[in-house]
Amino acid sequence: MRIAMIGTGYVGLVSGACFSEFGVHVTCVDKDATKIERLKGGEIPIYEPGLDELVARNVAAGRLSFTLDLKEAMAGADAVFIAVGTPTRRGDGHADLSYVYAAAEEIAANLDHYTVVVNKSTVPVGTGREVKAIISRTNPNAAFDVASNPEFLREGSAIGDFMRPDRVVIGTSSERAAEVMRRLYRPLYLIETPIVLTSLETAELTKYAANTFLAAKITFINEIADLCEKVGANVHDVARGIGLDGRIGKKFLHPGPGYGGSCFPKDTLALVRTAQQVGSPLRIIETVVDINDKRKKQMAERIVAACGGSVAGKTIGVLGVTFKPNTDDMRDAPSLDIIPALQAAGATVRAYDPAGMHEAEKLLPGVEWARDAYGALEGADGVAILTEWNEFRALDLKRVKALLKKPVMVDLRNVYNPEDMAAAGFAYSSIGRPTEPFQNV
Repeated sequence: MRIAMIGTGYVGLVSGACFSEFGVHVTCVDKDATKIERLKGGEIPIYEPGLDELVARNVAAGRLSFTLDLKEAMAGADAVFIAVGTPTRRGDGHADLSYVYAAAEEIAANLDHYTVVVNKSTVPVGTGREVKAIISRTNPNAAFDVASNPEFLREGSAIGDFMRPDRVVIGTSSERAAEVMRRLYRPLYLIETPIVLTSLETAELTKYAANTFLAAKITFINEIADLCEKVGANVHDVARGIGLDGRIGKKFLHPGPGYGGSCFPKDTLALVRTAQQVGSPLRIIETVVDINDKRKKQMAERIVAACGGSVAGKTIGVLGVTFKPNTDDMRDAPSLDIIPALQAAGATVRAYDPAGMHEAEKLLPGVEWARDAYGALEGADGVAILTEWNEFRALDLKRVKALLKKPVMVDLRNVYNPEDMAAAGFAYSSIGRPTEPFQNV
């Protein structure tokens, strides 16, 4: 089989490389000439563990290629995937679908045989119908069907998520299109992956419902963590106690500074706007969005409080700036709220991140960037852990204490054990855990 993948961003590049690993011939298309040249030269423009090896292997096998020419990419293709960005539209919070609709027009101009046009981008309900209308208007004689195939990839583990997914969702009203999609995903039948076949609208809503539910789960445990601090409970024990209930599940019950990244912030907001537009508001998700926005700002206040109530004239070491580990993605990362707030309070921020500093430099002016974790701490008045990279999980605490002016650590990811930190002589602050250990009576 042959497919074209429009867009070589996170979703398009990962999906294209993984399809080629299935044995499909994939041509990835992008308008960015520099990015295509980099890909042709073996340079991967995003950080995703294992992606460089996967791309190199399939390029060498002749199953994966890159081009600026959509017509070339669509020649003989069974399906063409739209995997372009759908960022939040300025001013109203709706998803910006201009890239999706532009791709649909270009696809229409190059359709010369039956092709399934697949929305891989995260798009609001009704987008698939509009894509079909655009193609029909632009090329009335085109032979095609439209399908929705939302992605459920987690940054940092995307390849595994694609190759061993919980499920594959396919939305289409055409049996012919459904058969093409079944053939593309046939390798997953061997591991009995559930294939959910449904309508376009249902598939589109399923993606948003999944992301907003997970965002709500994160927000719930964050609020429970705040309550734990007030009553002397331990949020991790609470999370385990409820997570072992099969109806709830243990994933996404780890407290932190709020969700970020390329999906949850924009998708929660887009679903809220869609629901309001059709007169069926989602009050729960509206609250989730509001709480998460405020939480990121509250994290800076925690750091200030731990440093004695003021950071004016002080240096704060920051470990991790990406929204999660194993990615260089800075989109809506908590650090984008926390660090400027510390700077506004008079602090100098010295930071280190294993993968995100190149991108972060553009977004966080005035930050001093260190070569490693210990370099960020030298002479600092305190340290804050914002991202739980593995290399921050086993720091030499004696060295950390010696480097800091004051042994103050604010751990917004609960990487360390409070008792161990107290024994090491740190003034340690974390989320949702009592400052005193539990005593048997």
